Amino acid sequence: MEIQLSQTMGSPSSSSSDPNPNSNSNPSSMHSWWEAISKARSRIQALSVILSSSPSISALADSDHPARSLLQSQETYLALSSSLSQPLSGSGDDPLCQWLYETFQSYDPDLRLVVLSFVPLLTGLYLSRIIAPSVENPQPSLSGFEAVILSLYASETKARGGKPILITIPDLSQPSLYHSPRTKTSQAYVQTKPSVGVLCPPLEPQVAVKSTKRAFIVSVALDCYYKQISQMPSWSKLDLCQFAAAWAGQYCSCRSEFDCDNDVWRDGNVKVCEIRDFAEGNEIEVAVEDMRKLGFGEDHMENGGSKGVRIPLPWELLQPVLRILGHCLLAPLNSQDVRDAAAYAVRCLYARALHDLVPQAILATRSLIQLDRRSRLAAKAAAAATAASNANTPSKARKPEVLLVSK
Repeated sequence: MEIQLSQTMGSPSSSSSDPNPNSNSNPSSMHSWWEAISKARSRIQALSVILSSSPSISALADSDHPARSLLQSQETYLALSSSLSQPLSGSGDDPLCQWLYETFQSYDPDLRLVVLSFVPLLTGLYLSRIIAPSVENPQPSLSGFEAVILSLYASETKARGGKPILITIPDLSQPSLYHSPRTKTSQAYVQTKPSVGVLCPPLEPQVAVKSTKRAFIVSVALDCYYKQISQMPSWSKLDLCQFAAAWAGQYCSCRSEFDCDNDVWRDGNVKVCEIRDFAEGNEIEVAVEDMRKLGFGEDHMENGGSKGVRIPLPWELLQPVLRILGHCLLAPLNSQDVRDAAAYAVRCLYARALHDLVPQAILATRSLIQLDRRSRLAAKAAAAATAASNANTPSKARKPEVLLVSK
């Protein structure tokens, strides 16, 4: 059964429906709430039929917020990820692609978040198989992946309404208020028309993924993911970091610049690697053991165990990837695993940018490396200061305990 791509698709909403029917006495609001719950439960039941090997998925339908429970279920994500990673997945009759496509068409914000959480996996598998088909499937049919990606693209096209994304570029010929404040005696500033730059051109409707438009369509899907990244689970972000590192290329000659200078042992049991800072010669510590747990070690790369393969990285595709990695590096609520994985991916992309001689990519990745280095050094200094403060703080002597014996 081929997936039929609809032309009428709504835009994903950042706000979710009110899960509490008692918060509004309006009967229509209560009906809308119950309809969202019923729809989420039906989608979960449909997924449990497809993934029959994971019986615990159906239990999510009994929760008070089934769509949110599905989004936050790592077991469900891993089960679906394992099935999508099979060599013959992604075709037009793939039931999981059909489920993702129909779930996104439900227009329920929480259900759409579930589909968006799989965007790194879908785009990673799709781009990798297009460039390097597997031995088991030398001529892959990826129309299922393409249908889901096109549904995201069509949703964003409708949301933008045919308008480009513009930015206002400041006129550097004018004096800055921070350096030359206005005074009563100063001459009036010459008013000039602000320069406007096009960040993204208007989106044109697409009914198929052509080779000339593939990178742009995928970049729009990744941009949809970035808009909701604060609500994405950590395992989804880790997938993006893994694919980004693999897309940069495992065997790029510039990767040698990131090799360890020396190996030391911290706390007697954790091996760390000092990654050189190219501009200033400073060094930061990144735990290699944590990287290898996530599949980022050199041994893992050499054995072909990483996700994805080296692919062409035009600037239009690299931009949303770097925005996502920037969030993974610097957002305060991210886990340390996500930050370490993003740090590794950014350094891989920096090496690739040096190899391909892409100035804007070199500048962007280099800036992220600097920000990551400074945040790690600041965190390390704060931890050392806290430890020193605790060591110098005298502890109060405990009062002797008095045992009262009743007569």
